[in-house]
This record gives sequence, structure tokens and C-alpha cells, in this order.
Amino acid sequence: MSNLDKLCIDTIRCLAMDAVQKANSGHPGTPMAQAPAAYALWTQVLKHNPGNPQWPDRDRFVLSCGHASMLIYSLLYLAGYGLELDDLKAFRQWGSKTPGHPEFGHTVGIETTTGPLGQGIGNAVGMAIAERWLADRFNRPGHEIVNHRTFAFAGDGCLMEGVAYEAISLAGHLGLEKLLVLWDNNKITIEGETNLAWSENVPARFEAMGWRVLKVSDGEDLEALVKAFQEKPCGKPTLIDCTTVIGFPAPTKQNTHHAHGAPLGDAEIRATKEILGFDPDVRFAVPEEALAHWRGQCASRGSAAELDWKVRFEAYRKAYPELATEYEAFLKGELPAEWQHALPTFETTGTFATREASGKVLNALATVIPNLIGGSADLAPSNNTHLKDGGDFGPQESGRNFHFGIREHAMGAVLNGMCLHGGVKAFGATFFIFCDYMRPTVRLASLMKIPVTYVWTHDSIGVGEDGPTHQPIEQMMSMRLIPGFTMIRPADANETVQAWSIAVSKTDGPVGLALTRQKLPTLDAEKAKGAARGAYILEEASAVPRLLLLASGSEVHLAVAARKVLEGQGVPTRVISMPCWELFEAQSAEYKASVLPASVTARVSIEAGVTTGWQRYTGTRGACMGLDHFGASAPADILFEQFGLTVDNVVKTAKALLA
Repeated sequence: MSNLDKLCIDTIRCLAMDAVQKANSGHPGTPMAQAPAAYALWTQVLKHNPGNPQWPDRDRFVLSCGHASMLIYSLLYLAGYGLELDDLKAFRQWGSKTPGHPEFGHTVGIETTTGPLGQGIGNAVGMAIAERWLADRFNRPGHEIVNHRTFAFAGDGCLMEGVAYEAISLAGHLGLEKLLVLWDNNKITIEGETNLAWSENVPARFEAMGWRVLKVSDGEDLEALVKAFQEKPCGKPTLIDCTTVIGFPAPTKQNTHHAHGAPLGDAEIRATKEILGFDPDVRFAVPEEALAHWRGQCASRGSAAELDWKVRFEAYRKAYPELATEYEAFLKGELPAEWQHALPTFETTGTFATREASGKVLNALATVIPNLIGGSADLAPSNNTHLKDGGDFGPQESGRNFHFGIREHAMGAVLNGMCLHGGVKAFGATFFIFCDYMRPTVRLASLMKIPVTYVWTHDSIGVGEDGPTHQPIEQMMSMRLIPGFTMIRPADANETVQAWSIAVSKTDGPVGLALTRQKLPTLDAEKAKGAARGAYILEEASAVPRLLLLASGSEVHLAVAARKVLEGQGVPTRVISMPCWELFEAQSAEYKASVLPASVTARVSIEAGVTTGWQRYTGTRGACMGLDHFGASAPADILFEQFGLTVDNVVKTAKALLA
């Protein structure tokens, strides 16, 4: 290691110590330990261009241990991505570009939001999958326009999390050879040494799951680190087992949990800077020589690599103009012209489970949207998500059907990574009850505002005989609580068409589709277009309405049947289908008032789930029908009857409001 190399590395360490100390919170130890590996990767190996952070053939870098955010903020500043020294000084402060954990879309150069441990590894797997899928679709002999790697830094905590285990298993099975994870093996977590709770043979675990494992015994050894990073692909993803010392070289706190999640303290920082040869009285010191080297290396390597790619891409465009045009459209997230013409229309004479209708819509869209790809957590036949003639994505092939295995949590993280990589429209499916396994990833997708689509079938007690373990009761309301998430529960096949239309065209957040197992009548296609507004008048009252019936999903048909009885008894009743609260809330005040007039206070909501939340629409004088308890094992029609979701009970409940 040259003196200049050491200076560049130690600059990261000092910036991390100073920023955490100034904020009086944060994690200094891991950035200090990982500084040599980050320096080696970013200045000598990683294909990236600070002058164009969105260059499509760049390598992706994921800091899975997001609590070590001062590492990536230091890297972005030193490499020239637009962060200023003042941004580092504002670490963890209101309005700064350097929040406590890295946030995608908030800071230039951040590829994904990390912090919840293990999620970044799953994202990295998804990025590597997207790279391989695009490479296999577009590359031609002598024209490799998609050829980049995905690097992730992970700590002990990341590898303890179940989501990482699931994702690692999938990556090994698929043989994602352009994926590399550096394990920061420092044997320290918040409570102390990892042997308090962890004693497994991590390299053996990775090898058993189909990974190549390389060992770097000294995390300060630049030559060994560069060699490991540059090892040629071998048909397997790669783990670098890198032994580091957390907080190195802080004299009293290195190699202890005291360096993990708290400022080192002024005295310790002074002593550490003296060891490093930095002025202990200067905060946020950045030697000019170090900054010049960092920016010179990253800018020159990056601009040259991108220029070379641009030349090669123009040659590709001349040789394969249609493919080049398609590739650029994929990256822009553009939908083909007139894609909506592919959407089917269902006749009112038919009956379909909405999961069945969803499968028909999905396959129709797949014929015109070639980068619509995804799969299921081992439930494709039940979820109806298999793309006909789409082929499989497996160890040796890159088709459009993904088999995520029984790994719902990893599936969610992988979908996020695929979407973040760009170039694909990704969806994933399972039973609605198992969205609980995916909730952390759905929350992150919402936080990042990325357009992932979730197909969640078997949406209520309509599951029937499988019983309460498989009957989602609180899930619909739970997902509605996530800010920025669009949850749609269509009432029939034609509302399902509208739901898919919304999902594939949305660019600023994820969409979930809750779909039935049981068959339902089909609504008029023109009326069902109202689903695009979140709620609409499905059946109008015969006169000025005295009563409003609000429902989603299969219960809309219950409301329609109850209205017929009520109208026959002289009660003018309006039925409102409410497949999506979020879309309805986005409408104008005038539209919302036209659907839910304030003058009509007799309102009944009907949904086969918890009733908490419906009061925002029924008001204090209305009634909420649903299940504020778990379901049971029995045929679906028996369950609806036993739990009071019947026409007679809706009529009884409604008339009580009018008494």
C-alpha cells in the first residue's frame, strides 16, 4: 500500500468519525473497517462514471449494511458524485442529502434504500437477475452492450437475516456469476461479539448453496482485495470472506461493540487521528492530494469506460437497429404504443375468479409488453401468473417466468432490485395471506417509489376449507396503511382489467392486486372502467338515495343483491364499488362528493376483513360489516353465511340505520 493509498483510505475513516461525532449519532466503526475494500473497489475495479450516474452499463454497488451510510456518503463525495463537504457535515440532519441510512432517489449515486439488514443482498440478487435477462435478450456475438456486475457489501447482521439466506439460496441456484458480495467479517454486532448468537460456518453455508468463496484474511491488504474483486466469473456468484477490525485503528474501541452504533467520542477521535497522521484539531479534513486522486481515478476510468460503451452501442445500433430501439425503450420504462388495445373485455354472461381473469389479462399484456416478467413463490398454477410460451428463467435459460421458490421475503427484495436496475417490468405472486412475509420489501418499494406489481390471490375467507391460517383478514387494511402503496381489490373480471392497466402504467410506486379464488359474476365493462378512479357508482338509486352501500371485491356483488331487495322495499339505494382507496383519495373533492354525498349519512360498508378504517367513509352514523375476528375451515359459502355476510343481514343492517 502506497502512502497515497493510505491517505485516501484514512480520509474515509476521518470523515466517518467526524460526521458521526457532529451528528451525535450513527455508526462509525463499519465505515472505518470497510474503507480499504471500498477504496480498492471504487478506484480500481468498479465500472462507474461520476459524470453520469445513470449510465446503464455501470456496475451496481449496494451497501447492504446501510447503517454504515457514512461509508457511501464519503465515497460519493470523494468520487465526485455531487455531494459537498457541507453535506457530510449535515449528516442525519433535517433536509440534508445524507440521511441516517441511504435512500434511493434522495441522494445521487445511491442505487437502493438500505438499512433493514439483509434487504440489500436481496436487491443485489435482483439487479444481477435483471442484468442477465437483458444481456441474454440483447447481446449478440461481438456486441455485448449489457455486461456489468453487481457488488454488495454486507455485514454479519445482514447474513443473519432470513431474507438474505433466501436470496443467497436463489442466487446460487441461478448461477448469477456477475454477483459479488463482500462479507465484512468483523464478528461484532450491537450487543457484543457475534458468538453470543451466531456460530455457523458461513463460508460452508455459501458453498453449499452454490457460491464460490474467496478469502481475504486482512481487510487492509489492498492487493488481495483487488485480486479478489477481479477474479473472473466461474458460473457461480462470489462471496469474499473479508476479515476486518471494526473501528480500526481507534486505540480503545476498535474490535468492540462500542465502535458499532455510537460516536467514538472526542478523545478517541483525537487519538485515532494521531495514529493516522491527521491533525487532531481539524474536523472534516480532506487532503487535497487524496481528493485529487479519488476524483481523478474515478472520473478518468469512468468516462473512458462509458465512452467505449457508447462507441460500441452505436456499432450495435447500426447492426441491430430494432433491438437498439427496444433496449432504449426498456430503459426509459416506456410502454409500446397502443398497448391498451391488448386488454381483453369480459362479457357479462361469464363468471370468473378474479385470479383467473388476472391470468388472462397478464398474458394478453405480455404479448405486447415484452419486458413484463415475473413469477410466483411456488404458486403459479394457483396465482395464474404463468406466461404462456414465455420460457423459464433458470440456471441455463433466461425466459420470462420466474420460479422464486417458497421464498416470499426474498422474492419481494429481488423484485425491488430488478425494478431498481431498470429495463424490466417485474411482478411477483403468492397468496394474499403471505404478503405478511413480504411486508418489509413492500414498504421499501413504497418508500423508494418504484413500480413493482404484486399479484396476491385467495384474498378473503373465500379461500374456504384451508381455514384461518390461510384466510387474510387484516391484510387488506394493513397494506392500505403503507404510504405510497396502491392496493386494488377488483370486484370482477372487468375491474381486474382496469387494475392491471393501472399497475403496468404506474411509474411512481408499487401496486398490489388482491384477487379471489371463487368465481364471481361479470360487471358491465363500461361501468367497470370507473375502477380507474378508485371508487365509482356501480348501481344508482331509483330516486334520491337514502342509503349508500360501499364494498370492494367479491362483496360488491353482495351489495348489488342487497340493493335489489332494498329498492323493492322502497329504499332508494346506491351501490359504490371501492376497489382502491388510494386512487379514490387522489380524485377531486367534487368527484368524491358526487360519489359519497355528505347529505346521505346512512352508509354501510361491506368487506370480508377487519372493519377498522372503513369509518372514514361510513362516518359515525354508518355501519361497517366485515370480520373483526379470524375465519374458520369450511366451504366459502358456509363461511359467508355463518359470519353474517349475507343479503338478509346487509338489508337488516341498512334498515336499522334508517329506523
